[in-house]
Amino acid sequence: MSYLSISTWSLHRLLGPLRMTAWDSESNSHTINEQEQPLVLTLLELPGEAAARGYQALEICHFHFPSTEAAYLEQLKAAFEGANMKFDTLLVDYGDLTSENEIKRAADIQYIKKWIDIASLCGAKQIRVVAGEASPTDDKAIRLSAAALTDLALYGQSISVHVITENFRLLTSTAESSIKLLEQTNHQIGFITDFGNYHGSGKTEEIGATTPFSVSIHVKPNYDSNGIPDKDELISYLRKVDSTGFNGAYVLIYDGPGDMWEGLDRVKSIVTPFVLTAH
Repeated sequence: MSYLSISTWSLHRLLGPLRMTAWDSESNSHTINEQEQPLVLTLLELPGEAAARGYQALEICHFHFPSTEAAYLEQLKAAFEGANMKFDTLLVDYGDLTSENEIKRAADIQYIKKWIDIASLCGAKQIRVVAGEASPTDDKAIRLSAAALTDLALYGQSISVHVITENFRLLTSTAESSIKLLEQTNHQIGFITDFGNYHGSGKTEEIGATTPFSVSIHVKPNYDSNGIPDKDELISYLRKVDSTGFNGAYVLIYDGPGDMWEGLDRVKSIVTPFVLTAH
């Protein structure tokens, strides 16, 4: 049964400090840079708040975790359980499985495994990993990414976390490269189709091509300067998704101006009829 979800990116102005990861080539190590930002809503409060607003699931970006200590992760898991809310996906936005720097690639894989451990401790069903930054036409890079993702999938499987990827960043920026990658993992890897990450005249067909392999859809419309979504265009994408028989999470994405909950409500009103009639 399909259901409504949101990503914490859609509320990033409310959730306080961002913990961004970078690679320091001089020390061959990862560094954390915390960016100051007013805290309006804590991550522990979010499951209850989202449930009260009619959502059934959440996706959390890795940089929105204020702590990865075991005690905090237990609190977060309890917050989801208390709100009867699904923690669908932990989104890791960092790492390049196709880096030509072997030391960096190995470090990124270990970094992702650490986040798989975190996903397991806080009750996330899935973890989304970036497939790579190489060109989508680079067959060698696709093979390299597929091998790394398969290894990560086996690791995740051992602690009940499903590894998935997305049409996010360069390697999976086309439906063709995305499907080729999934085939080379023997479809052990799940997928997210993000409306905002395909471009050009064939965008709708690309959405339709990867949706059958997708556990969730990132419903990211085009917005005008006031944060109003292009309704007709969005409906055309949703109809394409519906035509594939999709039955999963519709994750609403809003990053426009003004109140972020109100921005999400505008998208929600367009998406809800498709969720209610989904296969």
